[in-house]
Amino acid sequence: MTKADLIHKISNETGLEKNEVSRVVESVMDSIKSSLAEGTNVYLRGFGSFIVRTRKQKTGRNISKNTTIIIPAHNIPAFKPAKVFVEQVKQKVKV
Repeated sequence: MTKADLIHKISNETGLEKNEVSRVVESVMDSIKSSLAEGTNVYLRGFGSFIVRTRKQKTGRNISKNTTIIIPAHNIPAFKPAKVFVEQVKQKVKV
């Protein structure tokens, strides 16, 4: 599902115009991104958590130059689904 598909589905379910729904979806995503950029996690009960994870410093290899490089510690955004959400997907999606 793309963002356009999501906007179309929400618009059909709520009866709101697509441009209004688009502004709301964009605002939600911008709020989540800005919170994570500030180091603040976002918790959505029943859905999941958008969190900032720290990756440790590690040694990597540049294969083309045959040298080792140091990859510094850095933060990345991550999503951790809620237990209810995980169970729902396990029950409805066939392997």
